[in-house]
Amino acid sequence: MHSGLMEKLRSKSIKGTFGDASKPWEADVIAEWERSGASFSASGGKLEHVHEEAMRKLLECIVPSGGRPQPILQEGGVYLGCWLESTGTINAELLSRFAPTVAESTFEAFALHQRSDGLLPYKVTEHGGAYRQIQLVTPLARSVWNHYRLNGKNRAFLQMMYQAMARYDNWIAAHRDTRGTGCVEAFSTFDTGHDLSPRFWHAPDTPHLDDAAKCDPNSPILPFLAPDLTANIYCQRLYLAVIAEELGLNETHWRAKAEASLASLQRYCFDEEDFFFYDRDRHNRFVRVQSDVLLRVMACEVGDRELFDEMLKRYLLNTRKFFAKYGMTSLSMDDPRFDPSSAYNSWGGASNFLSLIRTPHAFEHHGRYVELTWVLQPILAAAANMTRFSQALSPWTGEEGFTETYSPAILCVLDFVERLSGILPTSEGELWFTGLRPYPMDHGAEVARETAYSRIVDGNAYEFINAEQESAIYRDGKEWLRFPGGIRIITDRSGELRGIIGMSVHPVAGTLRMGGVEIPFAVKGNEKLAYSQGGFISERDIGIVYPTY
Repeated sequence: MHSGLMEKLRSKSIKGTFGDASKPWEADVIAEWERSGASFSASGGKLEHVHEEAMRKLLECIVPSGGRPQPILQEGGVYLGCWLESTGTINAELLSRFAPTVAESTFEAFALHQRSDGLLPYKVTEHGGAYRQIQLVTPLARSVWNHYRLNGKNRAFLQMMYQAMARYDNWIAAHRDTRGTGCVEAFSTFDTGHDLSPRFWHAPDTPHLDDAAKCDPNSPILPFLAPDLTANIYCQRLYLAVIAEELGLNETHWRAKAEASLASLQRYCFDEEDFFFYDRDRHNRFVRVQSDVLLRVMACEVGDRELFDEMLKRYLLNTRKFFAKYGMTSLSMDDPRFDPSSAYNSWGGASNFLSLIRTPHAFEHHGRYVELTWVLQPILAAAANMTRFSQALSPWTGEEGFTETYSPAILCVLDFVERLSGILPTSEGELWFTGLRPYPMDHGAEVARETAYSRIVDGNAYEFINAEQESAIYRDGKEWLRFPGGIRIITDRSGELRGIIGMSVHPVAGTLRMGGVEIPFAVKGNEKLAYSQGGFISERDIGIVYPTY
């Protein structure tokens, strides 16, 4: 089957893609990537070249920092350092699939630079930790837990991070609930990383006197009861409970604290009329600015599928709101303050790569796999034309914007390729082989006609071919599974079949060939079939939520 593409994949050298190591630590990073076996090839289009360039540019973002010899991930571009809201959480979590040692050192940097009173740095630079603001988005505990589960359960690492995060939780509770609501308060724009967002117009960029524990007493609107900060701590506490249980500690108090955070979020920040999460200002008024706060709250596992589906219909898949041609936007498009420019660091409208890499968890947590592909496909079409790896894209044209060699953009390319057409190992001990190919969304320009992907997991070498007519998985050089496109195959880490997920808007029916045995199946979009006793049974069938206007 498509021997030319397989030959191309097998002849490809990861070390050759990276080129010669120019810094002492780069050889170790390249060697670790080689151990992952993660490699991508295509029979047409420009995406393969962009993927290779992403690998090389990522290496430029991995350097020692904070006075330690171990290299850690940097934000990249004009951002000199490692930020807790991004580099130290979601970026490192994605990197964990390719260079886990660097990811672990990145997580550790925040614990090692924790201040004596429990405050974690909002960033780590070559000069050490910086503590001026908090700047929270992705929950650190979840990223740490996913890394731990994915890469061999280093209990000493988990114990160290748990202690640091528990102390940090105490700091947040003591200093960011001045109004006694149980919500986490924003004292400045930078507390949420929402530079230039109308959400924070007429608020200072930094906390009072550059002290993360102080709010400007003369502000007419602050402090805000912030839904994204509150949701972050809610989710953080959920995962601190999971980590405590893993470490043999009492987790019940974390669950109680998480429920209290959720109750405060719903009581103070959710507007039943608009069905949206808003800040409340110091006068107890909703700050009615519809921003990517919603996506952040959803990515923190707030609410059930019914709530998420309603948010999809009203907002996240609404082309008047956040579902741009190249989404998700950082401000609702029907807000008169919406600014689509990506020419500068702005969360006033442009589609930021940090939002894009946070998006999959929000969708996948509720089984919305098909709907997520509608976000992935246009971004990969735009990525095929990328040369700089900027911070944001134009929501209208997909053109690159401000700065370059930005690690969230680089990791977005690597993650979206693996999520749409590659082999993705999960923290639940599964491997996902997704039988979709990048689609020519822009002017019919080919992105990648047929694709091939490889990975090494627990000593087993996997190769995955996505051809026009069907897909095939090879294990240790031998064909293991063959099946029609439009579905995701789920196996355990040894490659044993667990199930199928429908990844297309239309039902897919056909035959899965496994070791000389033919197994018929029929699966609808988002439906999950479990493999049992030589056949498939439907485990979940939730239908599809379609775009709105």
